[in-house]
Amino acid sequence: MKRVLALCCLLAGYAGTLTAGTVTVEDFAGRSVTVPEPARRIVALAPHIVENLYSAGAGDRLVGVVSYSDFPIQARSLPRVGSFNAFSLEQILASKPDLILMWGSGNGAGALEKLERLGVPVYVSELRSLDDIPASIRRLGRLAGTEAHSETEAQRLEDGFARLAGEFGAAAPLSVFYQIWHQPLQTVNGVHLISQIITLCGGRNIFADAATLAPRINLESVLARNPRVIVAGGMETAHPEWLEHWRQYPGLQALNGGLLSVNPDLIQRPTTRALDGARDLCSKLEAVRTGN
Repeated sequence: MKRVLALCCLLAGYAGTLTAGTVTVEDFAGRSVTVPEPARRIVALAPHIVENLYSAGAGDRLVGVVSYSDFPIQARSLPRVGSFNAFSLEQILASKPDLILMWGSGNGAGALEKLERLGVPVYVSELRSLDDIPASIRRLGRLAGTEAHSETEAQRLEDGFARLAGEFGAAAPLSVFYQIWHQPLQTVNGVHLISQIITLCGGRNIFADAATLAPRINLESVLARNPRVIVAGGMETAHPEWLEHWRQYPGLQALNGGLLSVNPDLIQRPTTRALDGARDLCSKLEAVRTGN
Protein backbone atom coordinates (compact mmCIF):
# COMPACT_ATOMS: atom_id res chain seq x y z
CA MET A 1 0.00 0.00 0.00
CA LYS A 2 2.82 2.42 0.84
CA ARG A 3 4.41 1.72 -2.52
CA VAL A 4 1.12 2.45 -4.32
CA LEU A 5 0.60 5.69 -2.39
CA ALA A 6 4.14 6.85 -3.05
CA LEU A 7 3.74 6.16 -6.77
CA CYS A 8 0.43 8.08 -6.89
CA CYS A 9 2.02 11.06 -5.17
CA LEU A 10 4.98 11.03 -7.56
CA LEU A 11 2.76 10.90 -10.64
CA ALA A 12 0.61 13.73 -9.34
CA GLY A 13 3.65 15.92 -8.76
CA TYR A 14 3.13 16.49 -5.07
CA ALA A 15 5.75 18.46 -3.14
CA GLY A 16 5.77 16.03 -0.23
CA THR A 17 6.62 12.63 1.17
CA LEU A 18 4.73 9.90 2.99
CA THR A 19 6.39 7.83 5.68
CA ALA A 20 4.73 5.65 8.32
CA GLY A 21 1.46 7.61 8.20
CA THR A 22 3.04 11.06 8.35
CA VAL A 23 2.45 13.59 5.59
CA THR A 24 5.03 16.23 4.67
CA VAL A 25 4.33 18.98 2.16
CA GLU A 26 6.31 22.04 1.15
CA ASP A 27 4.24 25.19 1.54
CA PHE A 28 4.44 28.40 -0.47
CA ALA A 29 6.97 29.88 1.92
CA GLY A 30 9.35 27.00 1.17
CA ARG A 31 8.76 25.42 4.60
CA SER A 32 8.28 21.70 5.19
CA VAL A 33 4.96 21.15 6.93
CA THR A 34 4.39 17.76 8.56
CA VAL A 35 1.25 16.27 10.05
CA PRO A 36 1.37 12.86 11.75
CA GLU A 37 -1.59 11.70 9.66
CA PRO A 38 -3.96 13.35 7.15
CA ALA A 39 -5.55 16.38 8.82
CA ARG A 40 -9.07 15.98 10.18
CA ARG A 41 -9.59 19.33 11.94
CA ILE A 42 -8.48 22.34 9.91
CA VAL A 43 -8.63 26.09 10.52
CA ALA A 44 -8.28 28.29 7.41
CA LEU A 45 -7.45 31.98 7.78
CA ALA A 46 -8.48 33.38 4.38
CA PRO A 47 -11.64 33.00 2.27
CA HIS A 48 -9.69 31.80 -0.77
CA ILE A 49 -8.03 29.07 1.29
CA VAL A 50 -11.44 27.91 2.53
CA GLU A 51 -12.68 27.73 -1.05
CA ASN A 52 -9.62 25.84 -2.26
CA LEU A 53 -9.90 23.34 0.57
CA TYR A 54 -13.42 22.53 -0.60
CA SER A 55 -12.08 22.18 -4.15
CA ALA A 56 -9.53 19.72 -2.80
CA GLY A 57 -12.38 17.61 -1.40
CA ALA A 58 -11.63 18.43 2.23
CA GLY A 59 -14.14 21.12 3.15
CA ASP A 60 -15.71 18.80 5.69
CA ARG A 61 -12.49 19.00 7.72
CA LEU A 62 -12.94 22.71 8.45
CA VAL A 63 -13.59 23.61 12.10
CA GLY A 64 -12.77 27.32 11.87
CA VAL A 65 -12.73 30.02 9.18
CA VAL A 66 -12.59 33.82 8.95
CA SER A 67 -15.17 36.40 7.93
CA TYR A 68 -16.14 36.64 4.23
CA SER A 69 -15.66 32.88 3.84
CA ASP A 70 -18.82 32.70 1.77
CA PHE A 71 -18.14 30.11 -0.93
CA PRO A 72 -19.27 27.45 -1.31
CA ILE A 73 -22.50 28.03 0.55
CA GLN A 74 -21.60 25.41 3.17
CA ALA A 75 -18.74 27.63 4.34
CA ARG A 76 -21.15 30.33 5.53
CA SER A 77 -22.27 28.28 8.52
CA LEU A 78 -18.79 27.35 9.75
CA PRO A 79 -17.48 28.75 13.07
CA ARG A 80 -15.61 32.06 12.75
CA VAL A 81 -12.30 32.71 14.47
CA GLY A 82 -12.17 36.40 13.49
CA SER A 83 -11.15 38.09 10.25
CA PHE A 84 -8.16 37.40 8.02
CA ASN A 85 -6.21 40.26 9.62
CA ALA A 86 -7.67 40.11 13.12
CA PHE A 87 -8.11 36.48 14.10
CA SER A 88 -8.32 35.16 17.64
CA LEU A 89 -5.59 32.79 18.77
CA GLU A 90 -7.84 31.69 21.63
CA GLN A 91 -10.67 30.75 19.27
CA ILE A 92 -8.27 28.93 16.97
CA LEU A 93 -6.90 26.90 19.86
CA ALA A 94 -10.43 26.19 21.13
CA SER A 95 -11.22 24.66 17.73
CA LYS A 96 -8.65 21.93 18.50
CA PRO A 97 -7.14 21.97 15.00
CA ASP A 98 -4.52 19.52 13.81
CA LEU A 99 -3.60 21.90 10.95
CA ILE A 100 -3.77 25.67 10.41
CA LEU A 101 -3.79 27.12 6.89
CA MET A 102 -2.65 30.76 6.81
CA TRP A 103 -2.33 33.48 4.16
CA GLY A 104 1.30 34.55 3.94
CA SER A 105 0.89 38.18 2.90
CA GLY A 106 -2.61 38.73 4.24
CA ASN A 107 -2.69 37.56 7.85
CA GLY A 108 -0.42 40.32 9.09
CA ALA A 109 3.17 40.76 10.21
CA GLY A 110 4.27 38.19 12.74
CA ALA A 111 1.23 35.97 12.14
CA LEU A 112 3.28 32.87 11.37
CA GLU A 113 5.35 33.19 14.53
CA LYS A 114 2.22 33.66 16.65
CA LEU A 115 0.47 30.68 15.11
CA GLU A 116 3.50 28.43 15.46
CA ARG A 117 3.47 29.08 19.22
CA LEU A 118 0.16 27.22 19.41
CA GLY A 119 2.04 24.00 18.73
CA VAL A 120 -0.09 23.11 15.67
CA PRO A 121 1.38 22.56 12.17
CA VAL A 122 0.99 25.73 10.09
CA TYR A 123 0.86 25.74 6.28
CA VAL A 124 1.48 29.04 4.45
CA SER A 125 -0.54 29.75 1.30
CA GLU A 126 0.66 32.52 -1.04
CA LEU A 127 -0.83 32.18 -4.52
CA ARG A 128 0.63 34.57 -7.08
CA SER A 129 0.11 32.81 -10.41
CA LEU A 130 -2.46 30.72 -12.24
CA ASP A 131 -0.18 27.70 -11.84
CA ASP A 132 -0.21 28.21 -8.08
CA ILE A 133 -3.94 27.47 -7.86
CA PRO A 134 -3.86 23.83 -9.00
CA ALA A 135 -0.57 23.37 -7.14
CA SER A 136 -2.24 24.56 -3.95
CA ILE A 137 -5.23 22.28 -4.43
CA ARG A 138 -2.91 19.29 -4.85
CA ARG A 139 -0.99 20.15 -1.69
CA LEU A 140 -4.15 20.69 0.35
CA GLY A 141 -5.46 17.35 -0.87
CA ARG A 142 -2.17 15.80 0.16
CA LEU A 143 -2.42 17.24 3.67
CA ALA A 144 -6.03 16.07 4.06
CA GLY A 145 -5.63 12.69 2.39
CA THR A 146 -8.03 13.52 -0.46
CA GLU A 147 -5.51 13.19 -3.30
CA ALA A 148 -7.85 11.50 -5.78
CA HIS A 149 -10.36 14.35 -5.60
CA SER A 150 -7.78 17.14 -5.53
CA GLU A 151 -5.85 15.73 -8.49
CA THR A 152 -8.99 15.57 -10.62
CA GLU A 153 -9.88 19.16 -9.79
CA ALA A 154 -6.33 20.45 -10.31
CA GLN A 155 -6.13 18.75 -13.70
CA ARG A 156 -9.50 20.18 -14.73
CA LEU A 157 -8.21 23.64 -13.92
CA GLU A 158 -4.94 23.21 -15.79
CA ASP A 159 -6.74 21.85 -18.85
CA GLY A 160 -9.17 24.76 -18.80
CA PHE A 161 -6.45 27.40 -18.67
CA ALA A 162 -4.53 25.62 -21.41
CA ARG A 163 -7.57 25.67 -23.68
CA LEU A 164 -8.05 29.40 -23.13
CA ALA A 165 -4.37 30.06 -23.85
CA GLY A 166 -4.65 28.12 -27.09
CA GLU A 167 -7.78 29.97 -28.15
CA PHE A 168 -6.92 33.53 -27.17
CA GLY A 169 -3.21 33.73 -26.38
CA ALA A 170 -2.19 34.64 -29.93
CA ALA A 171 -5.11 37.02 -30.58
CA ALA A 172 -4.51 40.63 -31.58
CA PRO A 173 -3.65 42.29 -28.25
CA LEU A 174 -6.01 44.78 -26.64
CA SER A 175 -4.72 47.39 -24.19
CA VAL A 176 -6.58 46.90 -20.90
CA PHE A 177 -6.97 48.96 -17.74
CA TYR A 178 -8.20 46.80 -14.86
CA GLN A 179 -9.84 48.87 -12.14
CA ILE A 180 -10.00 47.12 -8.79
CA TRP A 181 -11.16 50.24 -6.96
CA HIS A 182 -12.69 53.58 -7.84
CA GLN A 183 -11.70 56.13 -5.20
CA PRO A 184 -8.78 56.17 -5.10
CA LEU A 185 -8.12 54.58 -8.48
CA GLN A 186 -6.31 51.29 -8.04
CA THR A 187 -5.12 48.66 -10.48
CA VAL A 188 -2.69 45.70 -10.69
CA ASN A 189 0.81 45.32 -12.11
CA GLY A 190 2.11 42.68 -14.48
CA VAL A 191 2.90 40.01 -11.91
CA HIS A 192 -0.57 40.01 -10.36
CA LEU A 193 -2.77 36.99 -11.07
CA ILE A 194 -5.40 39.26 -12.64
CA SER A 195 -2.82 40.57 -15.10
CA GLN A 196 -1.93 36.99 -16.00
CA ILE A 197 -5.58 36.35 -16.83
CA ILE A 198 -5.64 39.47 -19.01
CA THR A 199 -2.60 38.15 -20.89
CA LEU A 200 -4.18 34.71 -21.18
CA CYS A 201 -7.13 36.35 -22.93
CA GLY A 202 -4.97 38.25 -25.40
CA GLY A 203 -4.96 41.52 -23.47
CA ARG A 204 -2.12 43.83 -22.45
CA ASN A 205 -2.22 45.37 -18.99
CA ILE A 206 -1.35 49.05 -19.44
CA PHE A 207 0.10 49.20 -15.93
CA ALA A 208 2.11 45.99 -16.14
CA ASP A 209 5.24 48.06 -15.52
CA ALA A 210 4.08 49.38 -12.13
CA ALA A 211 6.50 48.73 -9.28
CA THR A 212 3.94 47.53 -6.74
CA LEU A 213 1.44 44.67 -6.94
CA ALA A 214 -1.72 46.80 -6.60
CA PRO A 215 -0.70 50.43 -7.18
CA ARG A 216 -2.82 53.50 -6.66
CA ILE A 217 -2.77 55.63 -9.77
CA ASN A 218 -4.09 59.00 -10.92
CA LEU A 219 -6.72 59.70 -13.54
CA GLU A 220 -4.27 61.47 -15.80
CA SER A 221 -2.09 58.38 -16.16
CA VAL A 222 -5.07 56.31 -17.36
CA LEU A 223 -6.10 58.96 -19.85
CA ALA A 224 -2.53 59.27 -21.12
CA ARG A 225 -2.26 55.51 -21.76
CA ASN A 226 -5.76 55.53 -23.31
CA PRO A 227 -6.72 51.84 -23.03
CA ARG A 228 -8.94 50.15 -25.58
CA VAL A 229 -10.72 48.36 -22.72
CA ILE A 230 -11.54 49.37 -19.15
CA VAL A 231 -12.58 46.50 -16.89
CA ALA A 232 -14.25 47.33 -13.58
CA GLY A 233 -13.49 44.35 -11.42
CA GLY A 234 -14.59 45.60 -8.02
CA MET A 235 -18.15 46.47 -8.89
CA GLU A 236 -19.97 43.67 -10.70
CA THR A 237 -23.42 45.33 -11.04
CA ALA A 238 -23.51 47.07 -7.68
CA HIS A 239 -21.76 50.30 -8.71
CA PRO A 240 -22.45 51.15 -12.36
CA GLU A 241 -20.98 54.60 -11.75
CA TRP A 242 -17.55 52.95 -11.84
CA LEU A 243 -17.96 52.66 -15.61
CA GLU A 244 -20.25 55.63 -16.21
CA HIS A 245 -17.56 57.87 -14.77
CA TRP A 246 -15.37 57.28 -17.82
CA ARG A 247 -17.97 58.57 -20.28
CA GLN A 248 -17.06 62.16 -19.47
CA TYR A 249 -13.73 61.71 -21.28
CA PRO A 250 -14.65 61.55 -25.01
CA GLY A 251 -11.09 60.84 -26.17
CA LEU A 252 -11.01 57.41 -24.51
CA GLN A 253 -10.82 54.47 -26.92
CA ALA A 254 -12.71 52.36 -24.37
CA LEU A 255 -15.89 54.34 -24.98
CA ASN A 256 -16.24 52.44 -28.24
CA GLY A 257 -17.69 49.29 -26.71
CA GLY A 258 -14.78 48.72 -24.33
CA LEU A 259 -16.33 49.46 -20.92
CA LEU A 260 -16.66 46.07 -19.23
CA SER A 261 -17.34 44.62 -15.80
CA VAL A 262 -16.57 41.20 -14.31
CA ASN A 263 -17.59 39.47 -11.12
CA PRO A 264 -14.74 40.25 -8.70
CA ASP A 265 -15.16 36.97 -6.82
CA LEU A 266 -14.42 35.08 -10.03
CA ILE A 267 -11.28 36.93 -11.03
CA GLN A 268 -9.81 38.45 -7.87
CA ARG A 269 -9.75 35.36 -5.66
CA PRO A 270 -7.03 32.79 -6.43
CA THR A 271 -9.41 29.84 -6.52
CA THR A 272 -10.80 27.41 -9.08
CA ARG A 273 -13.44 30.02 -9.94
CA ALA A 274 -10.66 32.02 -11.60
CA LEU A 275 -11.21 29.72 -14.57
CA ASP A 276 -14.83 30.91 -14.80
CA GLY A 277 -13.64 34.50 -14.47
CA ALA A 278 -11.04 33.98 -17.19
CA ARG A 279 -13.63 32.47 -19.53
CA ASP A 280 -15.90 35.45 -18.95
CA LEU A 281 -13.15 38.01 -19.51
CA CYS A 282 -11.80 36.23 -22.59
CA SER A 283 -15.27 36.16 -24.10
CA LYS A 284 -15.82 39.86 -23.43
CA LEU A 285 -12.42 40.89 -24.80
CA GLU A 286 -13.04 38.83 -27.92
CA ALA A 287 -16.35 40.62 -28.43
CA VAL A 288 -14.51 43.96 -28.29
CA ARG A 289 -11.83 42.63 -30.63
CA THR A 290 -14.32 41.45 -33.24
CA GLY A 291 -16.85 44.25 -32.77
CA ASN A 292 -19.63 41.86 -31.76
